[in-house]
Amino acid sequence: MKLGRMDHRTTAPIGDVLQFRPEFVILLLMILVALWQPAGAQQPDTAPAATQVGLTAEQVVHNLVQMNLCRAQALYAYRGTRTYRAEYRGFPSVRRAEMVVEVKYQSPGTKEFTIKSATGSKMIIDKVFKKLLQAEKEALAAEAQRRIALNGDNYDFILAGYDSTPFGSVYVLVVEPRTKDKFLYRGRIWVDARDFAVVRLEAEPAKNPSFWTKTAEIVQTYMKVSDFWLPAHNHSVTAIRVGGRAELTIDYKGYEITSAGPMSSVLTLRSTPHAATINAQK
Repeated sequence: MKLGRMDHRTTAPIGDVLQFRPEFVILLLMILVALWQPAGAQQPDTAPAATQVGLTAEQVVHNLVQMNLCRAQALYAYRGTRTYRAEYRGFPSVRRAEMVVEVKYQSPGTKEFTIKSATGSKMIIDKVFKKLLQAEKEALAAEAQRRIALNGDNYDFILAGYDSTPFGSVYVLVVEPRTKDKFLYRGRIWVDARDFAVVRLEAEPAKNPSFWTKTAEIVQTYMKVSDFWLPAHNHSVTAIRVGGRAELTIDYKGYEITSAGPMSSVLTLRSTPHAATINAQK
């Protein structure tokens, strides 16, 4: 997806130009990636027997928000493994690093990280990867989740299409932030038409997170693990103003749902404007 270029007309003080640090730019982008991920897994809805066709953007978003609330309650704990890779090409040099991390999530908002291996640039490992893990922990706080939640308070949604894929039907929504907050994004999301879970996201920050960043494009995909949707792969590319380029990938694997409960509350899904609602209870 080709995204529009962000406004970068802001000028930087001379002191900032002299103190350009590529690790800071990489860290900013990776923190955005961490914030945009849901606190818990996305769990499929078990009630609708067939795909719902013809919903409006408002109805799709309503169902997505409702399902997110129930998913957060249903997932108690999981664990998995991530591989972080970063490469920076530009001033003053080329730097690369890789880190493998074991992750344990415990509801309602706790993550534990164990670094299994780390190779490459010590600067990226210490000043990017490790700080990213801390930032992800902080992103689980209730206020942070409210600020970046995918809902009508933070975003406007436009229905762009309805597609059939080998993995099921999806609604395609254009997402526009209501405010120019660097922790929000603009782009597109693909929402599973049965589970009402985001299965793909293509976006850029709503606000340029740094003077040094010209453009930043992020693609996040999700996989179905047992009855849950969890992050599968992230690929991010950032163009740096001084001519550099930062590329980041995160691969997720080895998931195990260690504790999960039933959908504890009655969920009201919207089908058509005048049709009866669907009550789902697992």
